[in-house]
Amino acid sequence: MKIARYVVACLLTVTALSACRQTEIPSAAVNADSIAGFYLLNEGNKGSNRCTLDYYDYHSEVYIKNVFAERNPGMAESLGDLGNDLQRYGSKLYAVVNCSNLVEVIDVATAKHIGQVSVPNCRYIVFQDGYAYVSSYAGPVDSERDSVGYVAKIDTTSLQVVATCKVGYQPEEMVITKGKLYVANSGCCREPDYEHTISVVGLESFQELGKIDVAPNLHRMELDPYGRLWVSSRGDYFDIQSMLFVIDTDGDCVIEQLEFLPCSDMTICGDSLYVLANVWSNFTQVSEVSYGIVDLTTRQIVSRSFISDGTDYQFENPYGIAVNPQTREIIITEASDYVTPGRIYCYTPEGRLKWKAETGDVPSRIVFTNKSLL
Repeated sequence: MKIARYVVACLLTVTALSACRQTEIPSAAVNADSIAGFYLLNEGNKGSNRCTLDYYDYHSEVYIKNVFAERNPGMAESLGDLGNDLQRYGSKLYAVVNCSNLVEVIDVATAKHIGQVSVPNCRYIVFQDGYAYVSSYAGPVDSERDSVGYVAKIDTTSLQVVATCKVGYQPEEMVITKGKLYVANSGCCREPDYEHTISVVGLESFQELGKIDVAPNLHRMELDPYGRLWVSSRGDYFDIQSMLFVIDTDGDCVIEQLEFLPCSDMTICGDSLYVLANVWSNFTQVSEVSYGIVDLTTRQIVSRSFISDGTDYQFENPYGIAVNPQTREIIITEASDYVTPGRIYCYTPEGRLKWKAETGDVPSRIVFTNKSLL
């Protein structure tokens, strides 16, 4: 197998040299006219103030570390403390920085700062009709146990919070469909009294319409091409295992559960749901790692190991997953020991390693873009 070559490129200024490193990547053979590259949000360990943004360019095959600091030399060298989510809406990137209580708004084409929105203990973000919706634990970080969470509605033009809607305790990922906002409530700070529900919010009224009882400690959520929601439960880390559930959005009810497919992160590409699991057990005191694919047309597990070349032995803590929607290349991020730089691995659709590179600390969320940054 051809292994990626690493070359640190000297940039033009002392500031850029400390903030941004470029890594040359072997040819990815990308046939993607509209996808020029992707951004990667590195969380940084909690309290370290090391949330950073990386960029990979498909055409030049260059990976750039900490590109936000390089493109914004008058600002701090990080985005703040604990980046939790990264999404694109129109010409802007939105980085949700949890412990810094803010959403950083960035120009997609230039990686330059546009503005910030203050949202306490913010978690995840979705968009609809000119508005951003951000889930919030509401209470201060480390003392949010008894604070009922809410969703903040943000005008994406003025970057102002225009409304809020209370949901469950410690809300996580969200999906918008059929005029409704679905919010995965976790209650993760209330162990052993975890939340079990998805809040259903009407977008027109911006009021909670009801709740769907699912399972404890909900987290991830994806909408498939057939209008069904896939939501993950982290379980209780003891007797109740992590698993996936399928929600019907017409009747707002659970229609299926996949008991033997744990989930830490997931993404949909075409008719396939790619699932990454790195699940901790308080019984065994170890994490169990697996990689699965679900056929969305049949809702059947078709693979439990989409890495076919054995290179997953290199992973210490696999953390995030993304799939290029045009090439179907599979991207895995690896958090290492959570306090030092992580790594990113790119695999062919057949599960063979193509290239890898060093990232910032705790790499997690990937956003593809058709705007080349270079």
